[in-house]
Amino acid sequence: MKMSTALLAGLLFGLGLSLGGMTEPSVVLGFLDITGAWNPRLLFVMVGAVLTTAIGYRLVWRRSGPWFGDAFHVPDATRIDTRLVLGALLFGIGWGIAGYCPGPALASLSGGYASVWILVLTMALGWWLGTRVPTPAR
Repeated sequence: MKMSTALLAGLLFGLGLSLGGMTEPSVVLGFLDITGAWNPRLLFVMVGAVLTTAIGYRLVWRRSGPWFGDAFHVPDATRIDTRLVLGALLFGIGWGIAGYCPGPALASLSGGYASVWILVLTMALGWWLGTRVPTPAR
């Protein structure tokens, strides 16, 4: 049941990304082009995502526990440190260059474009390298 729910959620997420145009780099790059032909489409997708998440969290936190687990797993890190800021900068630069963030990039793999496959492979390499960088003691 847990795998079926995860598959359904992933398919729904991918469908939403496709319908919102987020699998088209030109939409994302158009949003980032604030001095040229600015495209607000991504803004509406982001607002919809934030509203859905806000409502979802309010409903989920009212529950005594998750459906498919023993307890909710909430990160305990709350500090904004150099590692977080550098990671966010690298993510943003990569997003701006490619026009994809991780979700739409994975959803776009089925299109068969070599550039998307290269992006996803280098993204996976970045994730792997990120696990190799030591985290400073707190």
